[in-house]
Amino acid sequence: MNKFTYTITDKDGIHARPAGMLVKEASKFSSDISIEAKGNTADAKKIFSVMSLGVKYDDEITITANGSDEAEAMTAMESFIKDNL
Repeated sequence: MNKFTYTITDKDGIHARPAGMLVKEASKFSSDISIEAKGNTADAKKIFSVMSLGVKYDDEITITANGSDEAEAMTAMESFIKDNL
């Protein structure tokens, strides 16, 4: 299991457009990928789950990947999040 913690720098937080892009990126991998924020956990492959977290600017999130391609998934997710959120 790999984990990565990040503080959101996008002034709009995780709203619909970046949430959709995040889900698309996570869906490329067979590993289970989750996002934790404010004590709640969401499946990173389901947009309604991601949106339900209500992540805002300056919130801290933790991404967890667990599965056969978790190393590749974590590298891609970390890069995506740093570039877009």
